[in-house]
Amino acid sequence: MAQLIWSPRAVQDLQDACEYIARTSDRYARVFAEQVVSLIESIPEQPYLGGMVPEYEREEIRERLYHNYRIIYRLRDDVFEVVAITHGAQLLPRRPPG
Repeated sequence: MAQLIWSPRAVQDLQDACEYIARTSDRYARVFAEQVVSLIESIPEQPYLGGMVPEYEREEIRERLYHNYRIIYRLRDDVFEVVAITHGAQLLPRRPPG
């Protein structure tokens, strides 16, 4: 199984999303965080289950979806790195993160 690491950007993205959701519901923000982390922790078991990110068309940059959020991750040998967590309405940078 691949090693899981989080980029500083992904950590900040999750924190920002939770803070935004908490403006309306602290409870839902906690549930959101728990479910996103659970989904991320399951990715190393089947890293190719997520599709390639269409904007980048690179086999090693993939994504899983959770509601309106895109969890973008990169595969490198035995390392799986969460690089960003973005709302689906947000545009991604032209170049892949990292």
